[in-house]
Amino acid sequence: MAHPISAFQAAYISIEVLIALVSVPGNILVIWAVKMNQALRDATFCFIVSLAVADVAVGALVIPLAIIINIGPQTEFYTCLMVACPVLILTESSILALLAIAVDRYLRVKIPVRYKSMVTPRRAAVAIACCWIVSFLVGLTPMFGWNNLNKMRRTQELNGSHAEFIITCQFETVISMEYMVYFNFFVWVLPPLLLMLLIYLEVFNLIRKQLNKKVSSSSNDPQKYYGKELKIAKSLALVLFLFALSWLPLHVLNCITLFCPSCQTPHILTYIAIFLTHGNSAMNPIVYAFRIKKFRTAFLQIWNQYFCCKTNKNATSTTMAEAGN
Repeated sequence: MAHPISAFQAAYISIEVLIALVSVPGNILVIWAVKMNQALRDATFCFIVSLAVADVAVGALVIPLAIIINIGPQTEFYTCLMVACPVLILTESSILALLAIAVDRYLRVKIPVRYKSMVTPRRAAVAIACCWIVSFLVGLTPMFGWNNLNKMRRTQELNGSHAEFIITCQFETVISMEYMVYFNFFVWVLPPLLLMLLIYLEVFNLIRKQLNKKVSSSSNDPQKYYGKELKIAKSLALVLFLFALSWLPLHVLNCITLFCPSCQTPHILTYIAIFLTHGNSAMNPIVYAFRIKKFRTAFLQIWNQYFCCKTNKNATSTTMAEAGN
């Protein structure tokens, strides 16, 4: 029988629902903006759409599953594992999308003349497909055997039972901390983040070198091009910074759990780290709206075309009907 939800759990669920209500519409707006605006159809924005899809899934799928895990229902082991794995898939998808965006910005400033011939829509689509395939493989690794099932079976055998056991579904109950730290963090999170840091440092270095060149008046176009690239690169580097800021605390807590089993981590810190990871999905549309002019223009266009004008039309229709009466 399910335990009644405590006041603390109710507060947790409320915050999670609020994050989902911001994240899902915001990222759908990003996808919508790219779809309707021709100026947002290049490779970078295709990778941003892939990132937005992952963020929509966090709000629509991961957060509801996280709420279920927080309540702690009684389930079969692999059922609980299936509930826990989507967050691993979507985290990896976000990281690889950010890495693809970083590489794309590097190519834009390193080989601007040959960029369009190298980064075609077809190649961008293949890169996105590869990112998602790798994400599923990394995120579903616990389903292939790297989990806590054997540990729990040994415990069950000590109790003299061989029947299919039912567990209280919690993330750490089914997901191995060795997997989370050695494989997920040390292989698929930390190295890509460090690589992206190096790529953006090189991007800023290349852009500044070009902007510092004082050539003839014919250099106006390159100056304009690299000035625009600098603004976009700063915005996307901010997205990367927010991602690292949101996800590293939880991974640090996982490392403490693995390397210092006797250390007691306050539950409130764990919840704050979880809120940061989920809240990151709601941050990106805000960054795009305030930092990237093309997105800001597309968002205003959507608002005026589909929401603002409809409101005005409805108000006008109501006024006319009242006048007719």
